[in-house]
Amino acid sequence: MTTPPRAALVYNPVKVDLDALREAVSAEEATAGWGETLWLETTEDDPGPGQAKKALAEKVDLVIAAGGDGTVRSVAEVLRGSGVPLALLPSGTGNLLARNLELTLDDPANSLETAFRGADRPIDLGVIRIRHEDDSVSEHAYLVMAGLGLDAKMLAATDDELKAKVGWLAYVKAIVQVLRDKNQLRIRYNLDGKGNRSVRAHTIMIGNCGSLPANILLLPDAAVDDGEFDIVVLRPEGFIGWVQIMVKVFWENGVLRRNTVGRKLMGLTKEVRALNYLKGSSLTLRLQRPEEIELDGDGFGKAVALKTWVDAGSLIVRVPAEA
Repeated sequence: MTTPPRAALVYNPVKVDLDALREAVSAEEATAGWGETLWLETTEDDPGPGQAKKALAEKVDLVIAAGGDGTVRSVAEVLRGSGVPLALLPSGTGNLLARNLELTLDDPANSLETAFRGADRPIDLGVIRIRHEDDSVSEHAYLVMAGLGLDAKMLAATDDELKAKVGWLAYVKAIVQVLRDKNQLRIRYNLDGKGNRSVRAHTIMIGNCGSLPANILLLPDAAVDDGEFDIVVLRPEGFIGWVQIMVKVFWENGVLRRNTVGRKLMGLTKEVRALNYLKGSSLTLRLQRPEEIELDGDGFGKAVALKTWVDAGSLIVRVPAEA
């Protein structure tokens, strides 16, 4: 007799309705002919890596991550290169990877159908080695973006209690606070071994995929499976510089790029100094002073240097089966 496949579900108890989720999982695993799911709860001290390692030790056929972007990133980091698929049960405020894969949000039944009866899609992972201000080095994976500057400072300034109450609106207060900071990043970098360069910037973001909440398309050419990451460097000079960035991100990327006529109009627009795009698969970077760094929306302290590269096709994600 063939043993039915088995899943593990790594869940953040703060993000899910556990009773309702257990009932939905039980129904879907029975319909799909799977065995009983292994339930693994995250904790404040272990937000996902330990649970994902236990799931692999139990030789499960699938790991479902139910939680916010931090839970998904932590689980994906462990599943990297294992061949075991990751399924997403979006349960946070950002759901960044789910948005970029165009998965259903706020629909557990549909997400579970995809988990148990969907198709496998290999995607890239960003891997980053961070040298911190105390000279310690840590290595992590990220699925969506790594950022220095505005976004990292914004996350560091965000009130967690306010975020729990009002979601992404909590960032508005933090953005206002951070925009008053006139300090620039002073960066020396080497992209794909092409030689050292220096730049002064307000923000640098390294993306595996390009969409953010509120339908913001920050990196329009980024793809989760092209073996490269896209980099955006923001260098606004005063109010006009920020206006140029807003026009590029919200109007050109968010509106014009989404239809044929708009893309033709884009050909008539000029590039602006306030915003530059780069593309590559390996980046080393050194900062003049320690700066806040974030990965997929979570702060990782202050960095003085980093090396990041693409691990192409190293994560398998469960997506809806084609009709």
